[in-house]
Amino acid sequence: MIKNLQNIDKRFLNIIAIIVLTFASFGWIFFVTHKSWNFIWLPVWVIIAVRILASVLLFRDYSLSWSKATQKSFLLKSIVFIAAFAIYMPFFYKKIPISFMLSELFVFIFFINLAMYSYYFARNMGATKTKSVVIYGAGSAGMKIYSEIKESSYKIECFIDDSKSLQNRSIDGVRIISLERYKARNMGTVRDLLVIAMPSASIEQTAYIYENLSSVFDSIKVLPSLKEMLLEGDYSKQLKDISVEDLLARHPKDLDKSLIGEFVKDKVVLITGAGGSIGSEIARQCASFGAKKLILLDHSEYNLYAIAEELKGIDKALVMQSVVNLSSLENTFAIHRPDIVLHAAAYKHVPLVEENISEAIINNVIGTKNTIDMAIKYSVAKFVLISTDKAVRPTNVMGTTKRICELYVQNVERRDTQIVAVRFGNVLGSSGSVIPKFKAQIEAGGPVTVTDPNITRYFMLIPEACELVLQAATLGQGGEIFILDMGEPIRIVDLAKKMIELSGKKDIKIEFTGLRVGEKLYEELLIDDSDAHTQYESITVAARTDYQIDKLDGDIEKLLNSNDKLAILKEIVPEFNHQLNS
Repeated sequence: MIKNLQNIDKRFLNIIAIIVLTFASFGWIFFVTHKSWNFIWLPVWVIIAVRILASVLLFRDYSLSWSKATQKSFLLKSIVFIAAFAIYMPFFYKKIPISFMLSELFVFIFFINLAMYSYYFARNMGATKTKSVVIYGAGSAGMKIYSEIKESSYKIECFIDDSKSLQNRSIDGVRIISLERYKARNMGTVRDLLVIAMPSASIEQTAYIYENLSSVFDSIKVLPSLKEMLLEGDYSKQLKDISVEDLLARHPKDLDKSLIGEFVKDKVVLITGAGGSIGSEIARQCASFGAKKLILLDHSEYNLYAIAEELKGIDKALVMQSVVNLSSLENTFAIHRPDIVLHAAAYKHVPLVEENISEAIINNVIGTKNTIDMAIKYSVAKFVLISTDKAVRPTNVMGTTKRICELYVQNVERRDTQIVAVRFGNVLGSSGSVIPKFKAQIEAGGPVTVTDPNITRYFMLIPEACELVLQAATLGQGGEIFILDMGEPIRIVDLAKKMIELSGKKDIKIEFTGLRVGEKLYEELLIDDSDAHTQYESITVAARTDYQIDKLDGDIEKLLNSNDKLAILKEIVPEFNHQLNS
């Protein structure tokens, strides 16, 4: 019967309910007060008409789902008919006692709420709740999650919330308690699902919740950040498994988006390496900040195609070329006349670079030199080199080539172009990150391979790193090397353990394979401690290293022509200490 009712128009059902229940409430009150059914029913039809008009035309409360009724639903129903009472009462107060009319109103509201509750109970009493869910966060996101999943196979056990003003209260009979109280009551037991419904939560908050409750739940899911959420969609469909990125990433507190917007808006921006992990995110950021046109340059056909497809509708030019080809690169500058150049093109994979030293020197050093020279020649306002923490006291060829690029940034004759570099560590989830590698190894059943139990690295989310790159670029006047605050370094073995734990595959082993050629145990962001602070805590400036530009140009030419490239790299970057681990 319930299923048949679902197929009937809600407005018609609502009108039938108002007619039947109004007659029932009037009849009941008249019988109680007069001990008779002999009542003049004509005024009742007028009242019914007013209630129908208020319900269907004014408030449209027929759209409320009876099968998903909440306390708010009952309250809205009551408000609709109290408003109708205020409309019809002035016409009847001389003919019918107001005490009678008020009594009838309260009985009618009771009847219609009882009918709604009965329907709700009939719809849901047959549903088997085989799993339990706890919602962390009793705010607006938590309430939306609650309303979306309460009709599912999950039984909502309780809310957990940090706000003391909410604790020990309830929502539709579901308790709100503190984390400490829930943990104390449930240690030693395992529940099905924890939903962290706090899209504005910090990484520290999420990590704290995970550390305290991961042993209590089989599964933990989180909402994306506010920036990533589709606010108009169902929140329950946007829930994702908690990931290592949710626990380790850092969100800078002093991100100045208005400054970035002023820097990028209405500018022609050339991005080299635009299809890579960093370049593609910079392209997205520049598009979101209102760049006039994007010049996307990459030598990979597929990568260029992928970012172009993603940025449909954005004014852009797709340039499939290498920064090593100077004549083609100059043609690009001459045609598009960029205002800003963001140089992300580079070979970055340390072991591959060690096996292809000549190619890496040409791509990283000559490619960067070409791009800077063209930026100066065509009076680009700002050039930004994406550098790396591996350029600090480098132990590998990749880091050394990037350090040479930094030296060129600091010492080239800049003319009207502000040329700066931005140095940061690893980004979570990039194509060269250990995270995709660990995920693949875990999915394959292990083992997870880590080079050394003591190796550490800095990590940051790609979007936050790229936003800080743009913010740092706004600060530079020319020759600066900006350093992004990457927080505390993370032991790679701890990262592997965390990812195994999150996967639920407890039997996966970790194997240590030994440091690779050019790899060191820890990375640094400063060559010495003489960095200068900016107005932003997340961005500092490295000390300047002077290198006569004519000599640097000569040394780079010597590097290209030498058979002993490691020796020349050492001459240009004396702190280069090549590690030959195997």
